[in-house]
Amino acid sequence: MNDWPEGWSDDNRGPRYGRGSAGAQPESARVMRQVRRGPAVPPGQRSGYGTPGPSAPPHGAGVPQQPSYVDGRGYVEYDSGYNTGQVYGSPGGRGPGGPEGASTRAPRPAPNWRRRIKWTAISLATVVVVTSVATYFWADSKLRREVDLSKVIERPAGGDGTNYLIVGSDSREGMSKDDEKNLHTGGAKGKRTDSMMILHVGDSGDTLISLPRDSDVVVPSYKGSTSGKTYPAQGRHAKLNATYAEDGPTLLVRTIEYNTGLHIDHYVEIGFQGFANIVDAVGGVEIDIDKGFKDKWSGADFEAGKQTLNGKQALAFVRTRHAFAASDLQRTKNQQKFLAALAHQVATPSTVLNPFRFYPTMGAGLDSLIVDKDMGLFDLASMFWAMKGVSGGDGTSMNIPISGSAGGNLVWDKAKVKTLVNELNNDQKVTVTGD
Repeated sequence: MNDWPEGWSDDNRGPRYGRGSAGAQPESARVMRQVRRGPAVPPGQRSGYGTPGPSAPPHGAGVPQQPSYVDGRGYVEYDSGYNTGQVYGSPGGRGPGGPEGASTRAPRPAPNWRRRIKWTAISLATVVVVTSVATYFWADSKLRREVDLSKVIERPAGGDGTNYLIVGSDSREGMSKDDEKNLHTGGAKGKRTDSMMILHVGDSGDTLISLPRDSDVVVPSYKGSTSGKTYPAQGRHAKLNATYAEDGPTLLVRTIEYNTGLHIDHYVEIGFQGFANIVDAVGGVEIDIDKGFKDKWSGADFEAGKQTLNGKQALAFVRTRHAFAASDLQRTKNQQKFLAALAHQVATPSTVLNPFRFYPTMGAGLDSLIVDKDMGLFDLASMFWAMKGVSGGDGTSMNIPISGSAGGNLVWDKAKVKTLVNELNNDQKVTVTGD
């Protein structure tokens, strides 16, 4: 039985290419009678992918007609159109059969910049809000609210503005023996006040007033901070810093209010170690020293001129008094000058906008500050901004007016102090001057 199509046999195939063929070329379509081609393409028309002639048909129309395959019984097999470029049956598909440069992929839409900017802004705002809220609660939790001003009795009425009592104590809390030696603090037990200042914050300008620790004051009646017992006034006089040593912050506040008539709204205290840590965390504080001085007790050794002090040097600067003739008054001036410079440095963009400096500075400050129970972060920020203003010339810095001395204690000028307090209570511009 012959399985080949009609007219096809081993005898008439002629030379064959491939297995069993002696021919050197493949069999042509002419030999393969089952393949039928369409009519020839007229001259000038597109042939295959050639260049169209003057009367070329539309694009794609000149593709040669593809052969149809006929089986031995005369049936025409289906032509899928593969050879016309319509691979998947899509006339617009990419390939020779579709339009030149056409693509099945839809063009990418232009970016919506307004939408992108909107969501970027929302994302940034969210980050800022979340960071700010987290920072607030972190900082608020670190405040040491240990002073209860409600225990202060017989207080004067409050005036306009806000009054802060800022105290620098000689507390060695958290210091090792090496720290005490390095910072020249000594190892005295307990704590005393090395500096006391009243900062008045008001609409008529901020005023920073130093109270010398050797000020002569009358010790009033007071309520014990731990015992709760009321101690009557005995008319005795003492140095101002002795009242702090006797019963702590509440007696100090009570004594200042009694001797001035000025209501203290908030209390802030910092010790030796905390002070040095803040200065180091902020990267040092630049200050202009008018005249060089040395003091073996504090470890001070400074030349005149502008210089940046680290924590150890800053502590020596604000503690030195033996190097000056008017020891306590000159020390209070140095303390004012340095604290104002420190507040200015803390509030600079290089500190506030640099998280690697801002958070260590805040951490060092909040860990070492002792404040009253009603003190909030906004109150603390207001205090620092006011001190920055004083250092920038927007406020007044002065010592409380002194009229003389008695028994080694500095006596206040009562008339000037009364005028000063009236101006502060009424939030007026201060006209009184001090040494």
